[in-house]
Amino acid sequence: YQNPVNRDQKKELGKNEFLELLVAQLNNQNPLEPQDNGEFISQLAQFSSLEGIEKLNDSMGNIINSVHSSQALQAATLVGKNVTIPTDTAVVDTTVGLDGHVLVPQSSSNVLINVYDAGGSLVHTINLGAMETGNHTFNWDGTNSNGDLMPSGKYRFEAEGSFDGKSESLYTMLPAQVESVTMSPKGGGILLNLAGLGAVPLSEIQIIGQ
Repeated sequence: YQNPVNRDQKKELGKNEFLELLVAQLNNQNPLEPQDNGEFISQLAQFSSLEGIEKLNDSMGNIINSVHSSQALQAATLVGKNVTIPTDTAVVDTTVGLDGHVLVPQSSSNVLINVYDAGGSLVHTINLGAMETGNHTFNWDGTNSNGDLMPSGKYRFEAEGSFDGKSESLYTMLPAQVESVTMSPKGGGILLNLAGLGAVPLSEIQIIGQ
């Protein structure tokens, strides 16, 4: 009878276990029919290969840990700085205004940026006019359609372009301030915690310092 728990358990054969098996095989070989030299050399080669693979795995593990530590150190230098990410929401200091980006996939006869407050009310429309294909910047001075200064806070920017008489949504990239850096568990990479927006992967950062 075999314990099902033991039967399901898996144990890797390391170099120590391999050497023990090799020694046991030599001790218990038939003296009248000793092990062939070629076979013995082959087993030694396997042992050497196994040991080399284990050393290689250890080296790769050290390299990966070093790379992760280096990435975390570099990401930590972003704390307190502004970065630009693909998003439609930003925390805006209206006394300063906001500089964002809109991606135009093909020439458009007119591009608009509608600005909504946290309650979903339209407060301002930025008319950028005709635009060629590319990544274009836009500015919101923090005022509403009447020219009154809006309170600082979270705002949503909805971009749309006119293409052959039809209106289509466009992607925007907006600035955010980095508050802290987090190492994602299980090798998930580095997360930047952005003020008012939460955590985003470092890989999503498009521009640093704007």
